[in-house]
Amino acid sequence: MLRQAMLALSKSPRAERLVTTSPLTADVVRRYVASDIGAVVDRLTRQGLLVSVDHLGEEVTDEAQAEAAVDTYVSLLDLLPAGADVSVKLTALGLRLSQRLATANAAAICAAAEAKGVTVTLDAEEHDTIAGLHAVHAALRREHPEVGVVVQAYLPDSLDRCEKIGSARVRLCKGAYTAPGGYRRARDIDRSFVRCLKVLMAGPGYPMVATHDPRLLRIASTLAVLDGRDPTGYEYQMLYGVRPEEQTRLAGLGSRVRVYVPYGADWYAYLMRRLAERPRNLAFFLRSLVSRR
Repeated sequence: MLRQAMLALSKSPRAERLVTTSPLTADVVRRYVASDIGAVVDRLTRQGLLVSVDHLGEEVTDEAQAEAAVDTYVSLLDLLPAGADVSVKLTALGLRLSQRLATANAAAICAAAEAKGVTVTLDAEEHDTIAGLHAVHAALRREHPEVGVVVQAYLPDSLDRCEKIGSARVRLCKGAYTAPGGYRRARDIDRSFVRCLKVLMAGPGYPMVATHDPRLLRIASTLAVLDGRDPTGYEYQMLYGVRPEEQTRLAGLGSRVRVYVPYGADWYAYLMRRLAERPRNLAFFLRSLVSRR
């Protein structure tokens, strides 16, 4: 119930005004959102970690805003080392205006990223955008075969998605949204995650295991061994500010670990979804609203 409440708050303009105008939220925002993206990327890279950078923003309402998002990502590429990744939300590129527009804008980012040795991953969003997400991904792969896509295990068709696109770069996550018919209980989502993970690890693609769950991390490493994948054949992905010690520990063992680093002023919806995923972080957040300690 708490998760559902937090997801509802992520869509509330009134709650957004309250939270984003409070001077007391700065500490919690800095914990999960990079304030200086160049400095954060440099620090993580020096620690032996890979990065996937997300410029926060979604649901644009006109083509000019979508074009501005493209320009932002192209400029961002100058701050990233080769081997980095950018995560792109298609609604920020105009998906709700036109699938063709979103495809063209994503293609422009892919072309610019390839010139810099950087990959692109199409992020998953609300359930009603998933069909468009995979249609755009399929279209882009014809010219940009390295473009990745996110599959959310909470959706009941996630296994079918993995079976169809198993030759691609696929970021598998639990999912931070809700959907009619979607899995709601944690154990059901976890079981779906493992089913998808088995398909991806056994397939010809490149699995990106996006979880902080210790049990799922152990299952992933076991499957990698059973399927004969060496450490360069898959990677772990974790959120900026969540379990940083585990990130560096895994990297120290020779695993590929990529940190998902969001930045930008439009952080409210992202932060609420992160709190919904990890409700125990809510106490930290609430303390920040009432105290500067």
